[in-house]
Amino acid sequence: MFSCSEIRSIYQIITPHMRCTPVIEVAGSDFGVAAARLTFKLESLQHAGSFKTRGAFANLLTRQVPGAGAVAASGGNHGAAVAFAAMRRNIPAKIFVPSVASSAKIQQITEYGADLVIAGERYSDALAASEAWVAQSGAMPIHAFDQIETLLGQATVGLELEGQAGELTTLLVAVGGGGLIAGIAAWYAGRIKIVGVEPAQAPTLTRALEAGRPVDAEAGGIAADSLAPRRVGELVFPIAQRYVNATVLVSDDAIREAQRRLWTQLRVVAEPGGAAALAALTSRQYVPAPGERVGVLICGGNTTAVDFER
Repeated sequence: MFSCSEIRSIYQIITPHMRCTPVIEVAGSDFGVAAARLTFKLESLQHAGSFKTRGAFANLLTRQVPGAGAVAASGGNHGAAVAFAAMRRNIPAKIFVPSVASSAKIQQITEYGADLVIAGERYSDALAASEAWVAQSGAMPIHAFDQIETLLGQATVGLELEGQAGELTTLLVAVGGGGLIAGIAAWYAGRIKIVGVEPAQAPTLTRALEAGRPVDAEAGGIAADSLAPRRVGELVFPIAQRYVNATVLVSDDAIREAQRRLWTQLRVVAEPGGAAALAALTSRQYVPAPGERVGVLICGGNTTAVDFER
């Protein structure tokens, strides 16, 4: 566990390197939701296309990086974030991704100048390959979610959102390894309701909360490159167990529909994982109570879903 003062300190350190991503309020009726208003936090507009850039800079700005540079395993977004931050800091980076990583994320990683390695089919395969590289090279590992600096960086989303949106009743947050929801939950520390949203084919936090500890879960579905690490982190779990009020599961079809609605209603492009939190509302897996002020975190926008060549 960590304190709000630690989160504030990290925020001060990384702020010069971050975008303060915008918040937009919309009528719930625009999305077929009973809530009068919805508050979207568009972290999809962050550098490198996702919230992961906060954790990447938190690591590179507070830890001693060896000459061998940094290494990360990722479904795609964390790798792009570490590659971007390393490029900005002039640090060599090696990124391991599974074959399910999207072409948009692979392209980003290479464009940022990192050494890209495709290892295995899922995140767990890429993680094992990255750990072997750390042992061989002495490079500094930056874990995608189960590391204190990463958690502190992601927690700054909550700090920033509270300053922009004031007092929400509830915040919906997509869950993969759990770094984002744990960081945000640690910031709010029970002051609002935190609801985790997971693909039905990758229920990592749901299974962990049922078991009372991190356990392996399915790791499939449309958002497998961002929300399917097989299990939540050991550091993540006690925070989630204490401060996450509930989890809901959404189908791939619901995620696709949420992506479509974000585009048609707001002209916001979101990847599947980025749209998952909204899918909980539009598919009615989460139904707000009367008067509930609901925040929705759009956490990633790395997709080729919009084709500008057409």
